[in-house]
Amino acid sequence: MTKKVVIYGRVSTDKQTVQNQLEELREVSRRNGWEVVEEYLDKGLSGSLGRNGRPSFDRLLKDVNRKKFDGILVWSIDRLGRSLQDLVSFLNDVQSKNIDLYIHQQGLDTSTPTGKMMFQMCGVFAEFERNIIRERVKSGMENAKKNGTKSGRPIGRPSMVNSSTKTTVVELLDRGMSKTKVCKTLNIGVGTLYKLLDEVA
Repeated sequence: MTKKVVIYGRVSTDKQTVQNQLEELREVSRRNGWEVVEEYLDKGLSGSLGRNGRPSFDRLLKDVNRKKFDGILVWSIDRLGRSLQDLVSFLNDVQSKNIDLYIHQQGLDTSTPTGKMMFQMCGVFAEFERNIIRERVKSGMENAKKNGTKSGRPIGRPSMVNSSTKTTVVELLDRGMSKTKVCKTLNIGVGTLYKLLDEVA
């Protein structure tokens, strides 16, 4: 039975480059005997916006849940998101439905043993990233206690929580994660979460 695949892409200002990338992905499909049943294209949108800011990506995820195809082709990892957590979350979604993922520039093909191993490594690195974030947040809160402040920083002093944590909070919320779940994932308090949101507002 012919493998049904789809292509996901983001159309930037350099339309010619994008068309060349799409054509290359179509050629990969032809060489492998796959049938491209649909192309999902978001126009001029950043991968850091999360699923709510990318309508075609949101539609792709819904079709993943409906198992409407067997594989997804994308030009590069950065088309799927701006953080390792975004990528692993997406990979978990497609793997749970036994859908393969082919990422051209990184040479990742989860239908192969090597590709599956790379997928597992992504999961390890994502957990490593989360642990680093937790440690930085914990360190910041401990420093705040030493300085005798409840809010996490004295007035006029820079935040003890780094910009990476702030970015991660925004990305998780953009993906639809609840504030309670974000706090649990990053091991931070609700008060800290709201302070972070105030700082990025």
